[in-house]
Amino acid sequence: MVELTPLVADLRAEGDEIDALVRDLPPDGWSRPTPAVGWTITHQIAHLAWTDERALLSATDPDGFKAEMASYIAEDNLDSIVDRESARVADQTHLLDWWRSARDKLATTLLDLPPGTKLPWYGPPMSVASMVTARLMETWAHGQDVADALGVVRTPTARLRHVAHIGVRTRNFAFLTRGRQAPEEEFRIELLGPDGELWTWGPEGATQRVTGTAHEFCLLVTQRVHRADTALVAVGEDANEWLTIAQAFAGPPGPGREMGSRG
Repeated sequence: MVELTPLVADLRAEGDEIDALVRDLPPDGWSRPTPAVGWTITHQIAHLAWTDERALLSATDPDGFKAEMASYIAEDNLDSIVDRESARVADQTHLLDWWRSARDKLATTLLDLPPGTKLPWYGPPMSVASMVTARLMETWAHGQDVADALGVVRTPTARLRHVAHIGVRTRNFAFLTRGRQAPEEEFRIELLGPDGELWTWGPEGATQRVTGTAHEFCLLVTQRVHRADTALVAVGEDANEWLTIAQAFAGPPGPGREMGSRG
């Protein structure tokens, strides 16, 4: 069983790091464009606040969350709803205070949920640990867009292990969401963490393998970098294909980033 207390502490730390990037921004700084087409820094923080609030609703009122999700699906496709809502709330004042409140309430609430709780989400229900990991992954990914917009180079931390883990766990989803058969064979993933530790998943003797740095792998699975702009190495046809379609987040296939978009 995953220990929730340190996991939630990592989620809080990730949010605090992004908060520090934007808390002293002048008003015109919030309108700076990010690498996500059409999204400013304001949109990125609004998206995090809105999705943290949706996760809080899932944790405190599962039936209410399900009803809201059903209304979204009936109205339009879910992906466009999320983008629309993020754009709508981007016009709200006191955005940073709203995000701070939402993420703090969410972290506190998730810690207090009974063991075995399943939370409805925009896909299969999630365990509490999976929800925390997913929120950390999204916070890190959208925070990367903010950092890139500001020209800030963040120092990778051991929290990347959570992002890498969800990237590995969503391997089959990346294939299935594109209408492809997921490989039956397990892959061996070997990633060098920021502190020099080797992080591994899958059997040592697997013929399909991926190796590289955890930082580049996390950028790839959150679609913040084009595969060609990394030094990740894939051995095997299936592993090679996976690196071209990897997607750690829910929803339809993402557009990814153009080659050369990072430096």
